[in-house]
Amino acid sequence: MESKKSPVQPSISPLDKGGWGIAARGPYIPYDRQLTELARNNRNNPTSPERRMWCEILKQDQYKGCRFLRQKPIGRFIVDFYCPTLSLAIEIDGDTHSGQEAYDAERTEYLERLGITVVRFDNTDVMRNLEGVHRALTEIIEQRKGAIPLPPLSRGPEV
Repeated sequence: MESKKSPVQPSISPLDKGGWGIAARGPYIPYDRQLTELARNNRNNPTSPERRMWCEILKQDQYKGCRFLRQKPIGRFIVDFYCPTLSLAIEIDGDTHSGQEAYDAERTEYLERLGITVVRFDNTDVMRNLEGVHRALTEIIEQRKGAIPLPPLSRGPEV
């Protein structure tokens, strides 16, 4: 008998320690459980730009109607901020990203194969032009909201 894939599964194979499933808030995305401690440490010790982005823009539990998570493990990577509703990852790139363009490209490609859109902002922009970052992010979120079909609010009368 041939097994059928669930329609929510991305077309890549599950990780050894993750697996696929459905969580209450949407599809479960597998991750390397060994990253949990590192992600927690990153959340407790954010960089100045990450702290500013979180506290001044994303911390609102419902920023533009969307909830963001900090330092979210996805696969074998940790993204700075992630919105499961929009499948949107936000990365804040600083000096540590200099010289690791191949790694960042591999990571972006992996996330995009999962259906996650990756948006990158530079440390300098977050620290010196937060208003511009806010405007750009608002535009991206509105575009993503328009691209994702929402379930009907109520069921109309059957005809």
